[in-house]
Amino acid sequence: MPELPEVETVRRGLAQWVTGRRIASVEVRHPRAVRRHVPGGVHFADVLAGRTVLDARRRGKYLWLPLDSGDAIIGHLGMSGQLLLQPPGTADETHLRVRFRFADDGPELRFVDQRTFGGLSVSEGGADLPAEIAHIARDPMDPEFSDAAFVAALRRRRTEVKRALLDQTLISGVGNIYADEALWRAGLHGVRPTDALTGPAAQRLLGHVRDVLSEAIKEGGTSFDALYVNVNGESGYFDRALNVYGREGEPCRQCGSPVRREAFMNRSSYSCPRCQPRPRGSLRG
Repeated sequence: MPELPEVETVRRGLAQWVTGRRIASVEVRHPRAVRRHVPGGVHFADVLAGRTVLDARRRGKYLWLPLDSGDAIIGHLGMSGQLLLQPPGTADETHLRVRFRFADDGPELRFVDQRTFGGLSVSEGGADLPAEIAHIARDPMDPEFSDAAFVAALRRRRTEVKRALLDQTLISGVGNIYADEALWRAGLHGVRPTDALTGPAAQRLLGHVRDVLSEAIKEGGTSFDALYVNVNGESGYFDRALNVYGREGEPCRQCGSPVRREAFMNRSSYSCPRCQPRPRGSLRG
C-alpha cells in the first residue's frame, strides 16, 4: 500500500498539473470508486462540475483537493490506486474508475484502481481540512508536527514500537516499509516496548523516520510493481536503497548478517538479528 513518500509524490504532481483548473465534467465509471461519497456517483459528478481546483494537499496517506466552493475532493489510493494525467483521447486504462475533464481541454485526471480498495469522495466544507480525516495525526514532514509531543506520547503508549509507528492517530504516513527501514537505522527491534524507550532513543528513532521519508520522497517513492506510479505514470526508485525491507536472507548492509523476516500483523517485518536484537527482560533503548 502506498505510504507517505508515494502519496506525497502524487500530491506534488497534482499541485503542478491540476491547481487552478476548472472541472468541466466528471465521469464515474465504477460505483465502488466513490463508495465513500454517500449521495452516490451522480451527485459526486454534479457537485464537482464547474468547480475550480485551488491546491493539492495531504494528511498522512490521504490527499485532498480544495475547491473554490469551499468543498474538497478527498482521495485515498488504497493498494493499487493511481491518479494519472492523460491527454484527451488517450485510450482508457483497463481499470479506469473516474475521469475528470477540464474546461481548458488539457490533460484529463484519471483515477485508475485495479483492486478498487481506494476511492474518492467530496467533503462538504472541507477545503481547509476535511472533517473525515481530521482525526489523522500530522506526519513528521509537516512543519507543525511536534517532536516533543510525539516522543512523550510514544513513551506513554503500552505497545510495541512498530505498532506505534503504524498508528495513524499517533504519527501518520508511516507504513510497513518505512517503519522497518527506520527501525533498522535506529538499531531497534519492532517488538521493543514503547514505554521502555528512553527519551533519546525515541528522538533518535523519530529522526530516522524523518530521514527515511525524506530520502524516499526524493526518489519518487518505492515501486515494487506497476501498481504505484506518479501522475505521469513513472515508478519510484527508493526500492534500490532499501536496507532490510524485502531482503530476507541477504546480508545486512551494516554487519553482514542475513536479514530476517518475521510475521507481523498478517504481513512481514524485516530486521537484522545482530543490529536489532529482540529485547529481553527489561532491556531499554
